[in-house]
Amino acid sequence: MSDILVTENIQGASMNRLMNDLDVELDAYLWQNVNLLQKKIQNAKALIVRNQTQVNRELIDAAPHLKIIARAGVGLDNVDTHYAHEKGIIVCYTPDANSLSVAELTIGLMLALLRKIPEARQDTLTGGWNRVKFTGSELYGKTFGLIGMGRIGTLTATRAHAFGMKIIAADPYLAFDAPQLKQMNGKLVSQDELLSQADVISCHSPLTPHTKRLLTYQHFCRMKPTAFFINTSRGEVIDEKGLTQALLEHKLAGAALDVRETEPPKHSPLNQMENVILTPHIAAFTLEAQDRVVDSVCEDVRLVLSGKKAINVFEP
Repeated sequence: MSDILVTENIQGASMNRLMNDLDVELDAYLWQNVNLLQKKIQNAKALIVRNQTQVNRELIDAAPHLKIIARAGVGLDNVDTHYAHEKGIIVCYTPDANSLSVAELTIGLMLALLRKIPEARQDTLTGGWNRVKFTGSELYGKTFGLIGMGRIGTLTATRAHAFGMKIIAADPYLAFDAPQLKQMNGKLVSQDELLSQADVISCHSPLTPHTKRLLTYQHFCRMKPTAFFINTSRGEVIDEKGLTQALLEHKLAGAALDVRETEPPKHSPLNQMENVILTPHIAAFTLEAQDRVVDSVCEDVRLVLSGKKAINVFEP
């Protein structure tokens, strides 16, 4: 059994160096076998995961020598951070490493929705040349509403503002005179105001007990019938059946989802909708972001196992 256990597909130059220098076992599919994982973690001093491994009380209790849990990513909803803290285990993550990539994908999805790029491509591949059919809309002058304006939300809003969009945000932790809002002449509004005013709504809320199913069918019905919804945060933040129903009833114009309530998702009516773009949780998956993520977790694991202080420590 190894000192460092990597339970998902985490690759890169820093991981290769870690494996050369220290006692590391990397099994990209170990997260799928809970019994084997609990057995292999018994002597581990460090655990490196992404978002699939459920680092709950049972798994933590099975690892009496564990010193650090390193999450290669920003979300920690798959890690019982409070229990780890109680056990004296350091939890590290990568809050800055992939933010830019997520923001850029959000902008890409917005452009794809408003300019009907996926439908136009598919039609052209089958021999069509229907220019009028795929008449889209400009971003310029549209109102962009962000539900959650933390690090990723701010990066996304900055890029939307550069397109000439008007920025509004709903965030209970944001002050009305927040600098990031002032810089882009943005406005803090209530969630209801945002839903009724925005032409494009983008969700950037973390998953917590308070944000689970933050947006339901009733919320989607408050949107403009010409508006679009984008989610690159966490699938459980929305009621997917509610969104599906609202789309079928033409309560909104379309949606783009990079995250789903269940991943990988089961068959859904969303799959057949031309005004819906579905991607497999790829927002953080750029070469640059993944290099930064792997560099960060490997460095923190090295520091902790050598008796030094980690850099990106999560404090519950």
